[in-house]
Amino acid sequence: MIAFLQSWGLLGLFVGSFLAATVVPFSSDALLVGMLMAGVAPLPCLVWATLGNWLGGLTSFAIGWAGRWEWIERWFRVKRETLERQRTRIERWGAWLALLTWLPIVGDVFAIALGFYRCPPIKSALFMLLGKALRFALWTLLFYYTGWSMAEV
Repeated sequence: MIAFLQSWGLLGLFVGSFLAATVVPFSSDALLVGMLMAGVAPLPCLVWATLGNWLGGLTSFAIGWAGRWEWIERWFRVKRETLERQRTRIERWGAWLALLTWLPIVGDVFAIALGFYRCPPIKSALFMLLGKALRFALWTLLFYYTGWSMAEV
């Protein structure tokens, strides 16, 4: 799937990053690095990966906000008990938890829980954007710092 999305260029990076933050379990990080390895300029990669992943996270937030259990369980496979366990974290950290929505597995749960428990949408969206942007910036810096190339694959 990653190779297919890479063949779409930056649009594929955007779509793949969006889907990775919602219902499709794969790594948007691998997609970003693949695009960098293919020689695509880093700034557009960083921007499109961040925007796609952020909008995917906001979709998860919105589904949580809607509070429809059948959507949450069907599309995100998050059980009611899992969301209820997040309540103490949400009460303690609030929108700050959105900084961690980039984390594998639990990031989607955090985004859904932030919406479900009605954390402030603007604050949550900004922290989510910041967390996701920093994550992709780190991958981009690691890529160039370590000197990865297609020759190594």
